[in-house]
Amino acid sequence: MNRTLIEYFRFPEQHGRLALDGPLSETRGYFRFGDETLFGRVQDQPAASPLGLGERQAAQPRIEDGVAYLPFDLTEVSNELRQEAYVNGNERRMMSAVNAAYYLVRPILPVAVRKHLQAIRLRNWKRLRFPHWPVDRTVDNLMEQALLLLLRAQDAKEIPFIWFWPDWASSAAVMTHDVETTAGRDFCPSLMDINESFGIPASFQVIPEERYEVTGEFLDSIRRRGFEVVVHDLNHDGRLFSDKKEFMKRVARINAYGKEFGATGFRAGVLYRNQRWFDALDFEYDSSVPNVAHLDPQRGGCCTVMPYFVGKMLELPVTMTQDYTLFHILNDYSTELWKRQTSLIMEKHGLMNVIIHPDYITGLRERKVYEALLAYLAEFRDKKNVWIATPGEVNRWWRQRARMKIVEENGSLRISGAGSDRASIAYATEQGGRLVYSAVASDALRCEAGGM
Repeated sequence: MNRTLIEYFRFPEQHGRLALDGPLSETRGYFRFGDETLFGRVQDQPAASPLGLGERQAAQPRIEDGVAYLPFDLTEVSNELRQEAYVNGNERRMMSAVNAAYYLVRPILPVAVRKHLQAIRLRNWKRLRFPHWPVDRTVDNLMEQALLLLLRAQDAKEIPFIWFWPDWASSAAVMTHDVETTAGRDFCPSLMDINESFGIPASFQVIPEERYEVTGEFLDSIRRRGFEVVVHDLNHDGRLFSDKKEFMKRVARINAYGKEFGATGFRAGVLYRNQRWFDALDFEYDSSVPNVAHLDPQRGGCCTVMPYFVGKMLELPVTMTQDYTLFHILNDYSTELWKRQTSLIMEKHGLMNVIIHPDYITGLRERKVYEALLAYLAEFRDKKNVWIATPGEVNRWWRQRARMKIVEENGSLRISGAGSDRASIAYATEQGGRLVYSAVASDALRCEAGGM
């Protein structure tokens, strides 16, 4: 349990004094902890659904002899949430069958028919109680509660940790472009022009087979301009994760394309995923897991706005609504939802991960909305010190941070490890019953755990 919390905050190991408070239930389910709804095993019998919690009392921690005792395993519960273990297996199999049938006939369906079918399937999405729309921060809130318990258990004034982002950035943002059609591929140069006009880097997720011709010249044109190439599925037919045997056949080709493209990142088509199979992908990072997936073909969500490791793979969760969903499902041609999501993500100093398809913003109306989003992010970069990077840069930083340590030297603290010249020591303290982050050198950067 301590290792999970240390990996999230990167604080010195001597502060990790969490322990499990007795045996856990045999079954997994939902339970409350503070204000959060969690999933996993707990001391009491959990509920089968979030609706079954009713007026149940929240699970209670206790503190004794400098140790914080939890009525659940922090590692197990955080992994259950991040890896979407709460999604019902029968529902997952049913949706897989429906999606396979849909993608079989999708190529012959007009866009209007596709939108109508999607609207029917998603008609009850507002009734879903978990994860929380439009951004779920359950894991992040849980980590903060656990760190607050450590402060109280040790009667500590503060606990030092390595700040989440380089150069004291308040949050991070990545722009990603899934290229799905020939028209989208051909619009990529214009899209790069738009991004460059705002100084926003991006990645282009390229489908290797069947959808369009992928030439070396096309890939070089992306890299020459400082953008990143990512492998996007194999052929985007919606069947990558439908069968393990077929998945392994396709992965061999996907991994080969990764080497050919010089790509360190992967994204599955339509954000279909099975995180238990990710170890077969020979990439440094993936970006296929939504934060909350109420409006995606595969529901679920990882319930965090921070990167996290799935084995050797780093997951960069998709934390903001896709352009297709915004325009064609919600019929919203404004940036209001995106602004609401960025606010919620920045309260936790998280990663804003946006998917914009070059296929869907060729129209003037859509392009103006996208440009408004770019202007909004650029303002955050300039005024709120948001780090806007490529996914590959975020991957490299997060891996470096995972290997850094805070060490004491001559009575003072410093950070050791590659990349430490861009890292900063922050302090977690308690004020008014809430976790507060403080900068090392200046109270001007003092902030509640909810926001800079």
